[in-house]
Formats: sequence, C-alpha cells, structure tokens
Amino acid sequence: MEPGPDVAVLELPELLLDSGATLRDVRLVYQTWGTLDAARGNAVLLPTALAGRHGDNAWLFGPGRPLDPARHFIIVPDMLGNGLSSSPSNTRPPFDGPRFPLLGVRDNIAVQHALVVEHLGIERLRLVAGNSMGAGQAFQWSVSHAERVDALLAICGSARTSRHNGVFLEGVKAALQADTAWKGGWYDRQPTTGLRAAARVYAGWGFSQAFYRDEVWRELGFSSLEDFLVGFWEGFFLDDHDANDLLCMIGTWQRADVGATPGFDGDLVRALGSVRARTIVMPGEKDLYFPPEDSAYEASLIPGAELRVIPGRVGPLRGQRPQRDRHGLRRPGPPRSARESLIVGAGASPARAGGRETALPPA
Repeated sequence: MEPGPDVAVLELPELLLDSGATLRDVRLVYQTWGTLDAARGNAVLLPTALAGRHGDNAWLFGPGRPLDPARHFIIVPDMLGNGLSSSPSNTRPPFDGPRFPLLGVRDNIAVQHALVVEHLGIERLRLVAGNSMGAGQAFQWSVSHAERVDALLAICGSARTSRHNGVFLEGVKAALQADTAWKGGWYDRQPTTGLRAAARVYAGWGFSQAFYRDEVWRELGFSSLEDFLVGFWEGFFLDDHDANDLLCMIGTWQRADVGATPGFDGDLVRALGSVRARTIVMPGEKDLYFPPEDSAYEASLIPGAELRVIPGRVGPLRGQRPQRDRHGLRRPGPPRSARESLIVGAGASPARAGGRETALPPA
C-alpha cells in the first residue's frame, strides 16, 4: 500500500533494532497538521495504534476539538508494520513477509526521534499522546527521552504489556495462522478465513460485556450481533490489512516494556519513576485488556501522574476507519456522535472523563 499525496516519508538507510537485526531502507510515513511556531514549542506527537493510519484521528483536530491545528503542530507517524511505514508487506526480499525482522516499541521511537529531532529540528514536544499501542509509544517516549517530553497523555494503553494481554493476543495470532492459506506466512493470497477468525476472537475483547449486554452496536447502525461481527470486526480485519503486517504489529505490542529500556535493567518502577512529563493516564472503565487497576498501578509509579477513568460501556478505545461496502467502495463509518462514543466510551463526552475536562496538559 502506498501513502497518499498529502503525506510525507522520512527515509533512513538503516536502523539497528532492539532484536539485534538491522532494518534497511527504512521508511517512516507521517502527516502533519498546523504550523510549527517560531520557538518550535507547539509540537504534539500522536503515534498510531494497532492497524491505525495517520488519518484515523483527524476528526479530533480543529477548533473546539482536543487538538487545534491553529495552535498546535500535530505530527502523526505511522507505526512500523502498519503497511505504510516499513512493513513485511512493502519490504523487498529477502526481508519481506515472515522474514521481516522482529520489531519493538523502542524501534518505533528511534525512527520517530529521527523524524522529530533530526529532520524537523524540534527539541521538545509539548505533548506525546496516544491510545492503545499509541499510548505504549507515548510511555516509551517519556522514558527514553524524558527531557524532550513536556506532557504525556496515555489513553487505554500500558507501559508494559501484561501477561494476560499477551495471552489474549496469542489467541488472535493462533486463529489467523490456523488458516490453511497461511502457509507459514508465504501465502499466495490473504488468509481471509484466518483474518475473519482472528476478528471474532478480537471481538470478545475489543468491547466490554456491558457493550454486548446492552446491544450498543444498534446505536452504531448495526441491526444484529451477527451484522456487527461481520460488518464491524471482520470488515476491520479485512480492510487493507496484510496478515504479516498484523502479526508484526501484534508482536510489537506483546514485547512492549519500558522497564527494558537501556539503563533500567527490566525495572518498571525505576523506568516510570524517571518520567518528567506532566502525565494523565486515562483507562476505560470497562477495558478488558488495559483495566483501570493496571493503569492505576502504572500511574502511581510516575511522579505527579493523574489517573482519570473514562466511564462508559465500550471498553478499549476504538477509532472507526472508513469501511468498504459490498462493491468494494469506501464508505464513511457511523455518524460522528457514534464514532465519538466508540473512541471515548459510550455515554461520555469526548472532552470530559470522570466529570473533568480532558484538555491538553499545559506545557
């Protein structure tokens, strides 16, 4: 998949990865909104989440929205492995497909650092924010480059992937790879049966028990549970997603651990204790794999961090990328009100959580 004409690409000759392998001809696709001010002090970094792409959260940008391009210079880098930046699907042999090297969160931060500091000339970021895997990258930025991050906003994500979360992801991987078309990653066509099976495994974790009990999918325009499972979840996994790319990103998620940052010897307590940024950690009340109690523990390790639990029935935050209709044409997702319910939590305003404003933490 190729990026559109409105985005930019940073190219690096090579990157030595945490695994010890070398990623060559590195491509980091990114998009920016707004203008960098003369003092270079209004930059905000918003890394993408699992299978996310740079335009997914653009609806959050604008006057009266959480981020305003009239005031902020917003940088959205595409995560390695997402099919736009360097990925199994777009890397030339011999490192293509299942031979693509293992990636970690710190590898993403290394490339993003090259973009922000070396390419764009920005010494400090006013804010690093993200949800899910984007939050994991925000945590890692605040540990690896504590002196460069003024504020950290982590929404439904973790600084270290829990064992329980890892087990859930193993189920997703196993379902995908059970497809006979998988062929060890050397498939001739996308293993769609495996992708659909993985989608159904994910469906049981991506939204809460309350979401299904209260049939919240009807508020999103789906007529039945099966309609939702096929139209939303299977549609998401089939929407321009390469199987090897998905597995690459899931592996990155599973290996996330700020405690493994050089200098901390696996010590999560010391790593999070080194964060200097003003921090807000926002778990979803019903999140099944980033539960509030886990977020509360991590927040307690960050000096001065504030925990704000997002109320609602949804669970993990989920953006809504445009889906395809039965003719293969792109169509918009649910109305913005429904999309906000998915991303912030059903019944919660996108600007508030726990009864408090969730505006940008001041620099």
